[in-house]
Amino acid sequence: MKINGNKVMGLKEAVHKYVKTGCHLSIGGFTCNRNPMAAVYEIIRQKAKDLHLYAHSNGQGVDELVGAGCISNLEIAYCGTGKFMSTCLRFKKAAQEKTIKIEDYSNYQMTLRFLAGSMGIPFLPTRSSLGTDIIEKWGFSKEFRQENDRLPNEKLITIDNPFDDWCDTKRLVLVPAINPDVTIIHVQKADFRGNCRIDGLTFADVEQAKASKALIITCEELLDDDYLKNVPDRNQIPFIHADAVVHVPFGAYPTACFKYYDYDPIYLNAYTKFAKSDEQYQSYLEDVIFGNQTHQKLLDHVGRERLESIIADKNRGYAKHLDRK
Repeated sequence: MKINGNKVMGLKEAVHKYVKTGCHLSIGGFTCNRNPMAAVYEIIRQKAKDLHLYAHSNGQGVDELVGAGCISNLEIAYCGTGKFMSTCLRFKKAAQEKTIKIEDYSNYQMTLRFLAGSMGIPFLPTRSSLGTDIIEKWGFSKEFRQENDRLPNEKLITIDNPFDDWCDTKRLVLVPAINPDVTIIHVQKADFRGNCRIDGLTFADVEQAKASKALIITCEELLDDDYLKNVPDRNQIPFIHADAVVHVPFGAYPTACFKYYDYDPIYLNAYTKFAKSDEQYQSYLEDVIFGNQTHQKLLDHVGRERLESIIADKNRGYAKHLDRK
């Protein structure tokens, strides 16, 4: 159990302390929603390498980490940002050229894998992927698994249902648990101990947080100790899981954070153009990421007018009049 103390620290300090070269990392968020982008950019600036990354159906965060050369191995269900990149471009290039190892699971399987990790059990059963190539096609060979004691010796295992006389299900798929070294999530509200409140869809963030050995939380609002004690049933992650709390307004930018701001279509469209070639992407890294050494400087680079254009309507949770083209 984590100590019940003040866990607030700066983003550079948190990333440096917990995200080590070669570690197993998980990031939260979904496609272009609530990715922990401030932390992703800091990982890139600190030039962490050889990361083994887990994600549910992330998009922007995964693509930028892959493009920056931070990732060696990836386990994921889907990598895309919808209309901007139905399949993320740096991820796609890495997959096609086999510059990183990628193993794919269904969306439901990835959620179950994090859930198993959060429960402290080695696997969970499901029917998901029966009759598909997900079972047969592995991204990590048996030899690679044998060389890496952090990996299960099988991608998936199918078994006969031991209770088949009780129901119609004859076969089951066993999915292995995930227990990352560190998970990073971005939330709307947190307190200094690490209690968290996520507005809107939680995706697999809660399971990822609870499955991890260490948890970095970035948040829009850092609240007084007593605030989250009001309506405590709305708090999804208790302080016992948290190791670092970092106050980063617009910490999911350029992805969306429900009830706070929408995604930035101008940034994401520009990123798509940069991601199409190695040379343009390297220019993007140098100018935008390394050229702005903090997230606040990156936001200043974007400009107040652009940020104001994506502020969410509090009733709807998204920007009503945003030009999404």
